[in-house]
This record gives sequence, structure tokens and C-alpha cells, in this order.
Amino acid sequence: MRHPEHQYLDLLSQVLSNGDQRIDRTGVGTRSTFGTMVRFDLSDGSVPILTTKRVYWKTAVKEMLWFLTGGTNIRPLLLEKVRIWTDWPLAAYRRSTGEQITQEEFEHRIVNDEVFAVKWGELGPVYGKQWRRWLGADGREHDQIATLIRTLKENPSSRRMLFHGWNVAEVNEMALPPCHMVYQYHVTSDGRLNCLLFQRSVDLLLGAPFNFVGAAALQLMLAQQSDLRPGELVWVGGDSHLYLNHFEQAREQLTRDPRPFPKMQLLRRAASIDDFKIDDFDVSGYDPHPPIKADIAV
Repeated sequence: MRHPEHQYLDLLSQVLSNGDQRIDRTGVGTRSTFGTMVRFDLSDGSVPILTTKRVYWKTAVKEMLWFLTGGTNIRPLLLEKVRIWTDWPLAAYRRSTGEQITQEEFEHRIVNDEVFAVKWGELGPVYGKQWRRWLGADGREHDQIATLIRTLKENPSSRRMLFHGWNVAEVNEMALPPCHMVYQYHVTSDGRLNCLLFQRSVDLLLGAPFNFVGAAALQLMLAQQSDLRPGELVWVGGDSHLYLNHFEQAREQLTRDPRPFPKMQLLRRAASIDDFKIDDFDVSGYDPHPPIKADIAV
């Protein structure tokens, strides 16, 4: 049986060979293809933590846990040593003040000065705000995650079990509009929870590996909270691209043979979706190739 990671490697190869090359929002430039899909079976406990390079899975899970808090400030992430969101507020700070502060100094000030963090660590109404506190036209806030879990328990045959982050009224206030924007769920007659994630835009080298892990971790949490078993994770990409300064890294990754996916399990039953901690996640059997470094485009 062909290793499921080959789906991802095939996508890298397809973009490198046949992608449409153009200048993008960041000015770096991309080569992209439109409309892609990969599928991963989580039913045996395995999760798509890529093995052809090391993926720092705890960082991806911590990010997902932060989303679930409804938070929009990078300070809690930095306290967990998660630095993947710093680039956007740092760029805004430099533009606004003209101070060419280093990332390390900026992060130090965010962590140690709460007043500074409130002003400069905000990302706007990004993922967590929309997932947990979507503001309706009537002024009421809507907790999409709570509604999803309630529906999974009470009406698992529903075709309306989804949440999304593209709030048209607030999208221009976000540091980065949601890329992984729609999560839809489906429960089989024998109690397996499937997820379809639609991602409108994806940085294949740096973003997709984290998105796979985050979605899988969320699927395990939702399954546990709804007394279901994890099923299939289906990932659908809109604009699926490689940045022009990621080509060599992608080619290096394509030279590597996939190794068995690791297993992920939850070590305890959380009281609610808000009760999960990073220590609740155990990953075993992860034996990846070395990491591949690349710069993020902001």
C-alpha cells in the first residue's frame, strides 16, 4: 500500500513542475495550483505528522489550543514558546514606529510588559475570535465550537456541522485573514467522526504540515468530547502554492522516502473542549528525517 504522505509529496512535485508562477501579496512570488485534495485515515490512531522532514507537532497543537481559547493576542503563545505568529505584529510595530527592533527583543517586551502586549501583540479578530465569539448583526456572540459539539452529540446525522472564520465584516481588521477557513464534520453510522477542512490559501512547505497536525488534533478532541471515534481527515486546498524561495527546500524534501506515520492519543478525558492541555497529547513512533528550514513570507 502506498504511503499516504506521498499525496503531499506529489502535490509539491506537481506545483514545482506545472504550477502557475506569479507575484503574490507578499512580493516574494509563488508557483501555485488551484484545487487540491489529500486524505488521511486516523482510525488506527495514526496522524499525518509528516516524516520527510521533522514537524514540530507540539507547536501546531499549542496553536490549535490557543485558537480554541478564542484568543487574539500573541502573548499566550510566546509564553508557550510558540513564535509562529510574531512576524505580523512585529512588521506592524516596525512600520508604525520606525524602530528596527529585533524579533527577540520584540518578543521579550511582549512577554514582560503586558501593556506593551495589549497594544502591539494583537492580531485583530483572527481565528479564535471567529470560532468562539463570532459577532452577529444583532450584537450577540456565537460560539461555533460549542454549537458543533452539541450538534455532534444530539444530531450526528446533521449536514450543518461546521464552523468557519471568514467573517466578511471583520476580515479587513485581521493581521492575516483565515487560511484554513472552513471545517465541516460528518459522523458515520458506526460512530466515526470525519473532517473536511477547506483551506483557501496554503503555503505548502511551511503551512500545510502544521495544518494537517492541527486539524488532526482537533478531530481527536472533538471525537472524545462527542463519544465518537476518529475517522478520515480530508484536506482540500484552494490556492496551493510554494514560495519562490522555497523551491530548493521542496526539492530536498522530495528526495526523501516517507517513514511510518506516528500515533497520537489523548492521555485523559478532558472535562470540556476548553480543558485540554498540551500534556494531554502523546505522540509515539515519530522518526522523521531532519528538519528543513525556510523563511516565512509576511
